[in-house]
Amino acid sequence: MSNTVYCGRRFSENDLQRVRAIIATEDRPNRAEISRRVCRRLQWHRPDGGLKDMSCRVALLRMHRDGLIRLPAPTGSNGNGNTHRPITSRTDPGRAVTEGAGKLPDLRLEPVDTKKLSSLWNEYMHRYHYLGYQPLPGAQLRYLITSAEQDLGALGFGAAAWKTAARDEWIGWDRQQREHNLHLIINNARMLILPWVNSPNLASKVLSMAARRLPDDWEQRYAYRPVLLETFVHKGRFAGTCYKAANWIYLGDTKGRGKLDVKHRNAIPVKRIFVYPLTADFIKRLTE
Repeated sequence: MSNTVYCGRRFSENDLQRVRAIIATEDRPNRAEISRRVCRRLQWHRPDGGLKDMSCRVALLRMHRDGLIRLPAPTGSNGNGNTHRPITSRTDPGRAVTEGAGKLPDLRLEPVDTKKLSSLWNEYMHRYHYLGYQPLPGAQLRYLITSAEQDLGALGFGAAAWKTAARDEWIGWDRQQREHNLHLIINNARMLILPWVNSPNLASKVLSMAARRLPDDWEQRYAYRPVLLETFVHKGRFAGTCYKAANWIYLGDTKGRGKLDVKHRNAIPVKRIFVYPLTADFIKRLTE
């Protein structure tokens, strides 16, 4: 019997059969409704008791791309991950910013909590981030970096990597502990300073601001507090200087496989692994 991992959950062949049955029901549900029904059928819930709907959507899309299931055509305008997005004047280059981070007026992180801000965040990523726009998996928080009503960049936090050798060895947890506590680690999946912004120390400052703010925001949205942040820095492009300056801990490099690649088949660029503890007892919390 197969046992495949998607978004931190193991799916048996029986689970996949249940998913296929939900897709084939007579009322022909759309992808969003399929995700909700799968969560209820498989009892896939967040720590606060809500459906783990966003993780399920990502998992279903990956199953579809792997040929394990066949989803109906997307009905939403975003195409369930379609990265072809229009570019508008609202993300055109703004005033050049050269002041040091300490001199920027009203520097803050603005939560992305409306459809308008979400669309803007997505467009900035699509237009200026080297990876383009891709939906963040699972539970997530996104921020715009602003100063005196001018956008300077954007941050995105989402689900942690399922398995990372250097991180897992550093924590010292076993598989059962990792499966039970992985949600306590949050991944800084996106970091963007806009090209016309050249403000010394800005990136490290906003990382420090995010580390202070995120636990409260995460608890307010998801009813639990994370204990560790992680990120992966493309080794061929970046040195991770801003993470080092913000006191993140360098653990080593990845092995060049995707974060959900348990079959050792997806070669990707090697990345530097950094972590940032949010609590003094994070090891204890992760190995309980």
